[in-house]
Amino acid sequence: MNRLKTTALLTLLTLLLVAMGNAIGGTGGMVAAFLLAAAMNFGTYWYSDKLVLKMYRAREASDGEHPEFRDMVRSLAQRAGLPMPRVYIIPSESPNAFATGRNPEHAAVAATEGLLRLLDERELEGVMAHELAHVKNRDTLVSTVAATFAGAIAMLANFLQFAAIFGGGRDNEEGGNPIAGLALAFIAPIAAMLVQMAVSRSREFLADETGARICGQGQPLASALQKLQSAAQVRPMTEASPATAHLFIVSPLTGASLTKLFSTHPPVEERVARLEAL
Repeated sequence: MNRLKTTALLTLLTLLLVAMGNAIGGTGGMVAAFLLAAAMNFGTYWYSDKLVLKMYRAREASDGEHPEFRDMVRSLAQRAGLPMPRVYIIPSESPNAFATGRNPEHAAVAATEGLLRLLDERELEGVMAHELAHVKNRDTLVSTVAATFAGAIAMLANFLQFAAIFGGGRDNEEGGNPIAGLALAFIAPIAAMLVQMAVSRSREFLADETGARICGQGQPLASALQKLQSAAQVRPMTEASPATAHLFIVSPLTGASLTKLFSTHPPVEERVARLEAL
């Protein structure tokens, strides 16, 4: 069900992008919109992992550094049928973790120093199994595509606002409705943001379930999520960006959303309940 929901949401993002291109330039605008999205996806596909790791000053753990943690990741990867990912440590006391990389062969998992200190061995195993589940389910690529489409729609919306206000673009040539174009320019980016967040929430549920099956039980991850939620409220990651918040196992931002609708993560209580039901 989560996979079907994700497919539907990504399709909706595509349709929004097409609508924006059509509103700007008709058929030519649609083609241009697709080319823009393709170019952005090409860049994020090849370089998004390097950018996000550099953004959080993550350093790759050497063979002699955190050997027990590396052995844990290696064991979980073997259980999941995955290649050994690169392991990174983020110099932050805020406990959190994320996975990145375009595919399992080029994956990386990153954990903060605070995470390694806060959790016991079983809880840490649950968290890293969750991150490897993202790799196994190729969520890192799905999230990148969703974020890229949302970014492209926001860019086109800015262009459409100027076109509608100053009378440029398709409206003059084909008799389109400038008010409708202006309305689309404001509504589409909000809709794209909501769809992107819905994609993120859907993939988190799936990663929780897959991670629990890799571990053999859901309780360690459920316990870890409860600890991480409490710790994130006390010690949020000040260097975190809203653009990358969806990557982390729990939101690194304090007060990041006023309602469930605007959250990149499902409520921890609901995630815990589902894990305990497993």
